[in-house]
Amino acid sequence: MSKAAWQEKQVIIDEIKEKLEKAQSAVVIDYMGITVAQADAMRKKLREADVDYTVYKNTLAKRAIQGTDFESLAPVLEGPSAIAFSYDDATAPARVLNEVIEDYKKMEFKAGVVEGEFFDKDGITKIAKIPSRDTLIAKFMGSIQSPITNFARVLNQIAEQGGADGQQEAAAE
Repeated sequence: MSKAAWQEKQVIIDEIKEKLEKAQSAVVIDYMGITVAQADAMRKKLREADVDYTVYKNTLAKRAIQGTDFESLAPVLEGPSAIAFSYDDATAPARVLNEVIEDYKKMEFKAGVVEGEFFDKDGITKIAKIPSRDTLIAKFMGSIQSPITNFARVLNQIAEQGGADGQQEAAAE
């Protein structure tokens, strides 16, 4: 291998390593079987979810993950593979890719690492069903807010009844 070719490969390995250092999760999929239009639509959805999706040569990806929290992905880096990285929402790659897989019925998960833990195909499919962090926060806030709102209504009704009773007593005198 020429020095120039080796340097080009090293640049890609370094790029992958840099992404892995920042990533909360990485999901590997078999992307075969989708059309160019479907791939473009999928990439758009992934970008909107702040997910970095790239197809790398398996040999380069395997070299890049050596010695990282993502090293457990090495055995699944065979055949057509693409990697989706997320830097903010650890479940985003699995969630968005799962939507695409369900829509197109063609691709499939291979495995993933989420917050340092390895998940096989079935595990990643389960991770994909976890709502986003923002959705979970909104649900939590709604569940907290509901009792407070109900309590405020009860207090308001008591105050209104107390005011009505006081007016009736004043009218009777």
